Amino acid sequence: MPLKLATIAPHQSPPSAGPDPGRLPINELDKTHCVPPVLTMNPILQHLVEITGHRDHARLEISVISALHQLGNVKEVRALEVVTIGEETHVRPKAWINDGALQSIEDPQHAEIPRLPLVAYPALADCIAEKSASREVQSTDGEHELWLPVWLQEKVVACLEIRNDRAFAQDTLNVIHGIFHVYRNYQSLLDYSERDALTGLFNRKTFDAEFSRPGHHPVASNDGSINDADHPQHWLAVVDIDHFKQVNDRFGHLYGDEVLILMANLLRASFRAQDRIFRFGGEEFVILLRAATLETARQIFNRFRQAVEKHDFPQVGRVTVSLGFVSTREGSAVEILGHADQALYYAKEHGRNQVCHYHELIDSGLLKNHSKAHDEVELF
Repeated sequence: MPLKLATIAPHQSPPSAGPDPGRLPINELDKTHCVPPVLTMNPILQHLVEITGHRDHARLEISVISALHQLGNVKEVRALEVVTIGEETHVRPKAWINDGALQSIEDPQHAEIPRLPLVAYPALADCIAEKSASREVQSTDGEHELWLPVWLQEKVVACLEIRNDRAFAQDTLNVIHGIFHVYRNYQSLLDYSERDALTGLFNRKTFDAEFSRPGHHPVASNDGSINDADHPQHWLAVVDIDHFKQVNDRFGHLYGDEVLILMANLLRASFRAQDRIFRFGGEEFVILLRAATLETARQIFNRFRQAVEKHDFPQVGRVTVSLGFVSTREGSAVEILGHADQALYYAKEHGRNQVCHYHELIDSGLLKNHSKAHDEVELF
């Protein structure tokens, strides 16, 4: 639909030469003679403005599926996360529309939705196997499905799944593919600025922005205390690969990079959608774990440590990690990072391949409470 312009009153004839005592200054002119054009924006353009107005992947996906649902007049739209670890690929919904309401895995009530193996999505599996840009099929229940994978360096990292009761009309397909291409290109721009180029994890710049957002400090428990170990809190953990320098020295930097990529995949598989994982550079990673008790946080971090220990890294073999973590309930980002670093430093000096909690080390007298800036801590 073309942009519509309101009728503009014709300009008055220019005044004759010479002073006109009856002429008003420009700021006192009758505004009825200077009517601005009124623009009515095309619905597609309105959605594109909404899509490209976000700097957050979750909001971007919600805007995209909302646009596809409304403009494509389709029954169901879902944005799927696709994660590959080794030879295994798993899929999980990230955002969708349910009974007309937008839903997201960022919502705690959906946090435990499991990843399913790719074979549970046969049409998507075929699309990936054929390295296709899209695939349209009719399911056994008669629904028409359209699969639009997002390819990144010959790997699928996400997918849009669109369902309808009837076959997709060509006009509908044109709208869907156009919105999908905008989504894919804009997602690439966000990834370029927000993510580490090697691992695809969020970078340090994104951490600074994420940590400054409200919501990292827990709500007080019923008795008004936030010190209760059974009360859910947010946690920050610093992870370092043990003896990573030896990996680079013995096997070369190409294998070292492969270890970092596999480590990133293990991190993705070990944490929930609402958690955040960052690569700070080198072999160091940071995790923001949301809404967990102390015991749950310890179990989650140890589960990740054990997953790394059991994983067979090609050529390199066995790799372990050390981890220090702390509550985010108090202190600046630098202070909290410094405390997590101190716990990590203790883990690495006392055997490595272990998880250490900062406040437990302080309370037991194993660690002295002195703040140290994150960049000042030497990791090895």
